[in-house]
Amino acid sequence: MDSRALNRAALARQLLLERADLPVVDAVSHLCGLQAQEPQEPFVGLWSRLRGFQPAALDELLTGRRVVRTHLMRRTIHLVTADDVLAWRSRHDAMLRQRVFGVYRRELDGVDPGEVAAAARAELARDEPCTMADIGRALAGRWPSAGPRPLGELAIAALVPTVQVPPRGLWRAKAGVQNVRLSSWLGRDVEPLPEDGADPVGQALARRYLAAFGPATVADLRAWSGLAGLPAAVAAIRDELVAFRDEHGRELLDLPDAPRPDPGTSAPIRFLPAFDNAILGYQDRARIIDDAHRNLSVAGERVVLVDGRVAATWTVEADTVTVTPLRRFTRAERIAVDDEARHLTAFLAGDGRTP
Repeated sequence: MDSRALNRAALARQLLLERADLPVVDAVSHLCGLQAQEPQEPFVGLWSRLRGFQPAALDELLTGRRVVRTHLMRRTIHLVTADDVLAWRSRHDAMLRQRVFGVYRRELDGVDPGEVAAAARAELARDEPCTMADIGRALAGRWPSAGPRPLGELAIAALVPTVQVPPRGLWRAKAGVQNVRLSSWLGRDVEPLPEDGADPVGQALARRYLAAFGPATVADLRAWSGLAGLPAAVAAIRDELVAFRDEHGRELLDLPDAPRPDPGTSAPIRFLPAFDNAILGYQDRARIIDDAHRNLSVAGERVVLVDGRVAATWTVEADTVTVTPLRRFTRAERIAVDDEARHLTAFLAGDGRTP
């Protein structure tokens, strides 16, 4: 498959070839969550993907506890369905812990994570929303050499499954991060991993990832999730998959019935939020962004897709969208970009509807 064929497949899986008629919760599920450390960005991501999207629909899912904000893939904040976080969280435990210890190796040297987890659970058992700093200060009394920040991050982002509760993440809300235990918020505990060493969650994640991002390499799956041990999970479901080769000879895996549009399929203008899945979901992002602009994807720049590829950045001030091209646009491209920018401006300034 050449880069254009991969581009059109990625756009189709990411609901970016045409806006989908899906309930918001189904879109969040299909996309395997949306990266959401910037709390307003998922609204633009869904606006670009769903026909008739209204921010109130996502607000209702957050306040109704059907969608949550939590540390998950790559130890970043994601907006995911309640069902998915309960099913996936245990599989992410080791990665979350390793990444926090990797950042604070010196500060956390000699700290027993089991003891920190028990102390953190005791602090969180009151089920009163608290900040990471609150937990860090409480734990620092017992581990003073580690310091509040490393301890707070270890507890909230790794050891104890937590969620960031509303109003954080609601439409146009400006609210700080307050955390509660995931089990308390959802009324259910996360599903434990099987004791026999099997990896059904890894296998399920591989299928779900390919549905939302494929065709893709195992390295792409690992880069999206941050998880180890996935080659074995992929090998276990290999008979269910089809394989292709990219222009560099790398093996791409996919679900047999997933959409792979004709490379000549036209792609509409799409405005993507900061840290959008469509770009960050791969190790090799060349299917959607040129190497010369790759750093935009990790710098939090919002981008515009023209003919399916990153061709501009965009900013918003006082509800006015401004586009900065990365290459020269044709007259037709400029008209199409300006038209979509007007729709986005109306969405941000108005009651929040897709065109």
